[in-house]
Amino acid sequence: MHERYASGLSDEAAKTSIETLDKNLSLVIDLSLIVKQAHWNMKGSNFIGVHKLLDDAVDNLRDILDKMAERAVILGGSPDGRSQNVAAATTLPEYPAGFMLVKDHVRELVERYKIVAASLREAIDIVDEGGDQDTADLFTEASRIVDKDAWFIGSNAEGN
Repeated sequence: MHERYASGLSDEAAKTSIETLDKNLSLVIDLSLIVKQAHWNMKGSNFIGVHKLLDDAVDNLRDILDKMAERAVILGGSPDGRSQNVAAATTLPEYPAGFMLVKDHVRELVERYKIVAASLREAIDIVDEGGDQDTADLFTEASRIVDKDAWFIGSNAEGN
């Protein structure tokens, strides 16, 4: 861990927050890549609406991951968004390759959004208990955005 520049947290609190940020950074990067994969490989009913929605969802995820990485740096960490690290660290299930119907992408995406949302909510508690309310607030904001986008995407499932 490098010198902390601005946080004023104890070393233990910073270490806990950095580890939690790193874990979730990999998940959010992976989810952003998965959403783009779906965006490129969908067809069928409501294609254009979901296609555009996924562009917005990726933008939201990129904003979240940028804030998480910047927070880790503030705390003295060194975020690692390299593809090899993300592939090794993610716990998201592998996404199906190739074209699928919009409804199938929606189902697959919502499943992965729920995993990320659960991890973000767990992260809120971990860093808050560690004494880092600022990082807890960051995770709370991220959780709200992920939940909202999961709901928007999921609302395109047939039969809703």
